[in-house]
Amino acid sequence: MEQTVLLQRLQELADPAYRTFMARLIPTVPSESVLGVRTPALRKLAKEWYGTNEARAFLSMVPHTYFDENQLHVFFISLERDMDVCLSLLEAFFPHMDNWATCDQCSPRVFQKHLDQLLPRVESWLRSTHPYTARFGIKMLMEHFLADQNFSVSFLEQVAQVDCTHYYVHMMVAWYFATALAFQWDATLPFIVKQLLPADTLNQAIQKAIESRRISPPQKELLRQYRIAGALKTHTM
Repeated sequence: MEQTVLLQRLQELADPAYRTFMARLIPTVPSESVLGVRTPALRKLAKEWYGTNEARAFLSMVPHTYFDENQLHVFFISLERDMDVCLSLLEAFFPHMDNWATCDQCSPRVFQKHLDQLLPRVESWLRSTHPYTARFGIKMLMEHFLADQNFSVSFLEQVAQVDCTHYYVHMMVAWYFATALAFQWDATLPFIVKQLLPADTLNQAIQKAIESRRISPPQKELLRQYRIAGALKTHTM
């Protein structure tokens, strides 16, 4: 692989202790591909180089070799100010997104200004068979479409229909429903009561909601009643 100036900077910023810690958190990524660059340093590097010829070349050089390069890649995407360019960069990178951390740390600022344009893409991502594309779609619904003015019960229905057989999709579906219970209790509770999620995903959503400070004690007590005993694991990494 060509030794780019950005890769050189990543290697200079690598922290061996953090590398060991981070490699344990992302089991889907080979440990040898983790350099160990801390997130604040990655964000700073992205801001310093965003919009440069080097950054543009870097974004075209996929797949990358290192996890940290993927992290820098999504931080560049998150800084993109043009909605169409941002979506294009994101779609091109999805096939190379291979872990929950890279997926979850991609949060384009421009999306908030273009929710009407974002929503059809999100609905398409939810139907993807690529787990991290689906996970990202759920995350976008959670970040941008739970507030009253943007919310629709149809979003709950779409997430409930997402294939949860991949562990990191299962976890995001559970996280979404736990968060939806905090923001849209009345609309979300029937999905729990009627058991419209796979049993282990439903139990995980209830557990996450019970651990949330945004759910009241009486609500938590009610949710406990809907746990499914003996639920079997239905997902794989």
